[in-house]
Amino acid sequence: MSSVESETKSNELQEETFVFQAEISQLMSLIINTFYSNKSIFLRELISNSSDALDKIRYQGLTDKSALETEPNLRIHLIPDPENNQLHIEDSGLGMTKADLINNLGTIAKSGTKSFMEALSSGTDMSLIGQFGVGFYSAFLVADTVSVTSKHNDDEEHTWSSSAGGSFTVKQSSTGLTRGTRLTLHMKEDQKEYLEVSRIRELVKTHSEFINYPISLMVEKEREVEETNTSEETNTSEETNTSEETNTSEETNTSEETTEEEGKVEEINEEETKEPETVMEKYNELEQLNKNKPIWTRNPDNITDEEYAKFYKGISNDWEDHLAVKHFKVEGQMEFRAILYIPKRAQEDLWNKEKKSNIKLYVRRVFITDKCEELIPEWLNFMKGLVDSEDLPLNISRETLQQSRILKVMRKNLVKKAIELFTELVEDEEKGKIFYDQFSRNIKLGIHEDNQNRQKLAKLLRYKTSSDVDNLMSLDNYITNMPENQSEIYYISGESIKSVQGSSFIEGVTSKGFNVLYMTEPIDEYVLQQLTEYEGKKLTSITKEGFKLPESEEEKTQFDEIKKEFESTCTGIQEILKDKCEKVFLSNRLTDSPCCVVTSQFGWSANMERIMRSQALNDNNSMSYMMSKKNLEINPYHPIIKKLKERLCNDEDKYIKSNLINLLFDTSLINSGFSLDNPGQFSQRIFNMVKMGLGIDTEEPSEESEKCNIDTEELSEESEKCNIDDTQQVNVEDEMEQID
Repeated sequence: MSSVESETKSNELQEETFVFQAEISQLMSLIINTFYSNKSIFLRELISNSSDALDKIRYQGLTDKSALETEPNLRIHLIPDPENNQLHIEDSGLGMTKADLINNLGTIAKSGTKSFMEALSSGTDMSLIGQFGVGFYSAFLVADTVSVTSKHNDDEEHTWSSSAGGSFTVKQSSTGLTRGTRLTLHMKEDQKEYLEVSRIRELVKTHSEFINYPISLMVEKEREVEETNTSEETNTSEETNTSEETNTSEETNTSEETTEEEGKVEEINEEETKEPETVMEKYNELEQLNKNKPIWTRNPDNITDEEYAKFYKGISNDWEDHLAVKHFKVEGQMEFRAILYIPKRAQEDLWNKEKKSNIKLYVRRVFITDKCEELIPEWLNFMKGLVDSEDLPLNISRETLQQSRILKVMRKNLVKKAIELFTELVEDEEKGKIFYDQFSRNIKLGIHEDNQNRQKLAKLLRYKTSSDVDNLMSLDNYITNMPENQSEIYYISGESIKSVQGSSFIEGVTSKGFNVLYMTEPIDEYVLQQLTEYEGKKLTSITKEGFKLPESEEEKTQFDEIKKEFESTCTGIQEILKDKCEKVFLSNRLTDSPCCVVTSQFGWSANMERIMRSQALNDNNSMSYMMSKKNLEINPYHPIIKKLKERLCNDEDKYIKSNLINLLFDTSLINSGFSLDNPGQFSQRIFNMVKMGLGIDTEEPSEESEKCNIDTEELSEESEKCNIDDTQQVNVEDEMEQID
């Protein structure tokens, strides 16, 4: 090599050392130790930078076609090198000149170093990404040393290198880069997982799947190749001699061999028919990772159902097709695109608080998070899809959203479009039934939580009714079919359809031609706390105090007269039940049942009380204040009530009257959906009634005899010793009954 060539080579490879600005050193320390909670974010940041560089050269090529001639293919390559503990990230973007490497990677004076650090320390809301471009420094989360080799159309190739210390070097290089940038990360010893093909593939799919440019990963594969055989299979001279001898023999013994050859079978050369042996050969190949294209950026009119279905399965990992899709764009003060899917079935972990959101947030097609609680309400957690914003401000690590005001606008639009989709879906009878079967609880939770959209969501409600238990009815249809004299929407809540069908509350309402909504899900009770009326019609429970069916003037007059007649009966029953019941009064809602137990208008219903009792962390002491008092409504037309009215006028048989009335009240409690506080006492009364039916004498033991296990005979002997006559004995039984 000549002295001139040697001098030129040494100048090309000469390194220049630069010192980082003090603020840059501080910034790098903050990035490495504070900003990023997850180190795997580095790959997203570096790929995003490569995508930005490709955008710049593409835009430049629109006005200057020669800018793309040096490298027409716009691509990003990821090349892991486990042997050398390196990861290469290469793009064919705009590239950087030597000055760009020094200014962009060594200083941030161009963006205002002082103002940047002051804004960072004061916590001012700023869109730092893109303005300061600090995502590059995330490479030092996983690498000890980072080298950046870059080639710009207007400059030679140069390499920037640093170990995140106080300085960096820049030198001219000649690796053959035509245009663009190659990052080489010398990985830390504890970060070698990011050299694994499976790990890189996973990170790209999660964060960078929808980058506009193809991202290819260098992978090692195997293929079968034929094994080369160098040995000679035959000897030419031997074959020739053998052939001559055979010909001589054939000439002398033609007739004999002809006869023999007729019975011979031709022999096959196994070596000639044997398949060639193969061996496995390893080779490297670039494999594109982001084949799933961002269809949300396209016009919905140009997207087929098959494309929507394929995209849905790609982002959701669902094996079924989606039920419905909403694809839209919002423009104005802010711009974003979104695509929302409704799956065909609810997930098993739908109500798991730790489950990630099914709505992914992207900013310029780069995945940001799926844990944004402010983006979509909990009641819409079953929907799947994504939102892509063009200008959503992020913090320096892209992990935290800065301006909640913009998120609120996005949330409002997403909820609005989701409700539009639901409304369209329920118009289709088949799909609407699938949707409501799977996600009715979500709609009801939305009614409970979303004040602004409560009435819109209420239009989606569907319930089985007393007139048709096989099909669901909307509130609109219920109102349309209401009789003229009905001014309220009647409903009953319970544990199941069978339990509410057999309830005594239903009989009087249905017998007069009124329809009743059956609400049998626990969440219905919470819906009713918020949805008190619909389209001007009050929702009224037929199990609450104060419920009255529409009556004519004649019926009202007749009922008032009966009230006066049964005043003493109600008072007598109240005296026997005492604290079990707050009030006893007549009812016009019963036809076949003698009585029913109702709660106060603003208290818990029997179903709500059952729900609260079943809570795992239930506090019985606090529940006692929440449970409403129980009232007994009696049917004056029922033969049992009529007979009790006669018996209550007599002072005889107090034990029997008391036993029957308590039994009647407990039975009404069960039929009305309540649970008994003392099931054993109720069972004993039933057994006594069975004995009476069989003609077996029953005597009620006293409280003292129960404590001392003294039977009835011993009690009788004790009474004889004390000279207690039969009348006194009856008084003792009365006292025992009162205690009972």
